[in-house]
This record gives sequence, structure tokens and C-alpha cells, in this order.
Amino acid sequence: MPDIGGNIGQELPYLRRYARALTGSQQSGDAFAVATLEAILADRSIFKEGMAPRTALFRAFHAIWSSAGGPVAEHGSDALEERAQVHLRSLTRNTREALLLRTIEDMSFDQIGQVMDISADEAQELVHIALREMENSVLGTVMVIEDETIIAMDLQSIVSGMGHRVSGIARTRDEARALGRKTRPDLILSDIQLADDSSGLDAVNDLLAELGDVPVIFITAFPERLLTGERPEPAFLISKPYTEEQVRSAVSQAMFFASTETLVG
Repeated sequence: MPDIGGNIGQELPYLRRYARALTGSQQSGDAFAVATLEAILADRSIFKEGMAPRTALFRAFHAIWSSAGGPVAEHGSDALEERAQVHLRSLTRNTREALLLRTIEDMSFDQIGQVMDISADEAQELVHIALREMENSVLGTVMVIEDETIIAMDLQSIVSGMGHRVSGIARTRDEARALGRKTRPDLILSDIQLADDSSGLDAVNDLLAELGDVPVIFITAFPERLLTGERPEPAFLISKPYTEEQVRSAVSQAMFFASTETLVG
């Protein structure tokens, strides 16, 4: 019998990433991931034999997610989570799922079709619909925290090309705080390791303490280190090296949710 536990363990950080981006929340995303694991333990047949482990795990998650009808704001949810729920109801069904699987998880349309039990052509059409609906939903001001000049300029170009305004580029924690005080961003796009060995996590926490709720996207070469489930972690995370499509998708969705998690460095 295949080592289901080992296969799931290798893919679990990426399922968490997908679930968090899908729900816009670490707590909600992790709850759906846990529900998926519990369902597999109760009935191993939902982890489809003969399918690649990653695809099988995401397929099981999609079955749980679909049967639940997506996240429902719980009693006591904050205003940002409630707003996210309203936004979700305005989207064409299954479009965000397909978009995230394609752009954040880098799945082919054939793989997306296997996960969602649709054809590759249908998966491709869902992605196109999602991009249209989400990119047109919110425009705003974006702060970039990145110490590598070429990457910073690339991110600035991508974000500006989407119609957003870039308030500036910060290379260190101190520069980020100063830039945030000068112009309040609607979104923060941050690297983890900064120029003076300061932390992008610390820079973002400083900004959130001063500015309040602002959506955040982190970019890192080691996403698994921020997807352990052991502490508050980001809902939106891009792996290096990234593609333009990944950045556009994450920016659109983070703006769409307008929510973030406070991080502990």
C-alpha cells in the first residue's frame, strides 16, 4: 500500500497555502485542511489511488470544500472577514479555486480538471473568468518591501501594469516604517529577508501595529518555513522564483479580501 501519510506530509504545507489564500484567513484555511485530513483518515478512498499524491490531496480538499459550500463567517468574525464573505458570493462559482490552483500552486489545466472533476478546457475558462472578475474588483496603493533592485523594479512594473499605484520601495525595516507613515498602503508586498539583515516579517508587524488592517503578500524562496501551522502565518504567500501571473493573482486576491494575519517574527 502506498505511504499515504508520507505523501500527505510532503504536500501539507502547500495545501495550507492554497486553503489560506482561498479563504483569506489562516484560521479558516487551516480548519479546512484539518477537515480534509480527518476525512481521509475516516475514508481512504477519497485519496484517489493511481493519482499523483499532490493532485489526490487537493482533490480530497476540493470535495470537502465543495460539500461545505465554502467558508461561512462565524459569530464574532471581524468586519474584514465578513466583507470577504460578501465578496465571495459575488464571484462565479469555482473560479477562484481554479485560479489559485493554476497561479499559486502551478498546476496544469489537466491537473486542475482532476482536482475539480471537470475538463481541462473548463478549468482554463474558469481561470480566465476569475482573472477578469477579480482584477476589476479593487484598485489601490501598494507598498513594496524588497531589497533586490531588479526584483523590486519588476514587482513595481507588474503592480503598476494592473492599474495600482506603487507608493514606494523600501529596502529595510526602518525604510518600510517611514514609507508607511508617509503614505498608507492598501496592500503590502514584502520579501522576508531585507538588505540590513532585518526581517520583512518584523517590518510588516511594525506597519500593521501603526496602520491597522492592511492585506499583505509575502514572497519567499522557502514557503514551507512559513506554513507550519505552529504560529500566526500569512494567508497570501508567493514562492521565489515567481511568475508575473502568480503576482497578479495574489495581488488581486489580497486586495479582494482586504484582510491579513499579524505575524510573529
